[in-house]
Amino acid sequence: MKKQYALAFDNVSKQFKSRHKTVEAMRNVSLTVEDGEVFGFVGPNGAGKSTTIKVMLDIINDYDGQVRIYGVDAHHAHARKGVAYVPESPALYEQFTPLEILRMALDMYGIRRTDANAWCMQWLERFSVAGNAKRRIRELSKGNVQRVALAHALVVQPRLLILDEPLSGLDPVGRKDVVDILAEYKRAGGAIFFTSHVLHDVERIADRFGFIHQGQLLTVRSPQELAKERAGRYLVRYQGNATDQRAVGTIRNGEFEIELPEAELPAFISQLHANGSHLLSVKPAVSLESVFFQILQSTPV
Repeated sequence: MKKQYALAFDNVSKQFKSRHKTVEAMRNVSLTVEDGEVFGFVGPNGAGKSTTIKVMLDIINDYDGQVRIYGVDAHHAHARKGVAYVPESPALYEQFTPLEILRMALDMYGIRRTDANAWCMQWLERFSVAGNAKRRIRELSKGNVQRVALAHALVVQPRLLILDEPLSGLDPVGRKDVVDILAEYKRAGGAIFFTSHVLHDVERIADRFGFIHQGQLLTVRSPQELAKERAGRYLVRYQGNATDQRAVGTIRNGEFEIELPEAELPAFISQLHANGSHLLSVKPAVSLESVFFQILQSTPV
């Protein structure tokens, strides 16, 4: 019997045609997300992240390949019965209050609760916006609107949570609070598919992460695989001349960064001293950011 995933893409491709050219927004993308798994989706602007989300939500439906949500073809509306989505810039009705927004979510999902108000207030409290429960959305800060949007998604207790830049607009305390809540949701068996430009957030939250570039899913890895692959490699940051063509572009005026295997470190550091450059730091290259830029540099444009 074929395994049923929370989310499964099978060789999905999508092209956009204009008068002058054809753009491959997705090229044979295949991936799966299991119950209780957090999948981070990473890529530069225009890589295909938003198109991927629109495909799974059936906002874009003229594509090749197949998408299934809990075994149901994503072309069917009932595939998204247990799905909640939070866009990068939530467009909540500004004339309503957070409490009304969450009550509306319960109604839209056909959820009838005798304690609906208390249930909604509980979620607003968890996202630290209960004090604004009866203020208009238009009166709230961007960060608080983001919190309300996340509460709006979780109040219906979805099986699959789709998040586009979920920590955008939040301060450090808010980011930690949301990460903790998402961790609880995952432990309860919920699945999460999320995009983020903040690679540190992906490392903190994701069980696996996928890199998409120019519509092509280049790799899918876990933090454990990343640590194993990057063992024995180091990031060297220095100030002075770009002494090696492999050095990443200027970090700030006169500063450069290069990734090297441990065996090359002594010779490179000696070369820096000989050229009058100043060594700033040497640290292990076990980071999503280092892999991200390495993949981008090695991928033909």
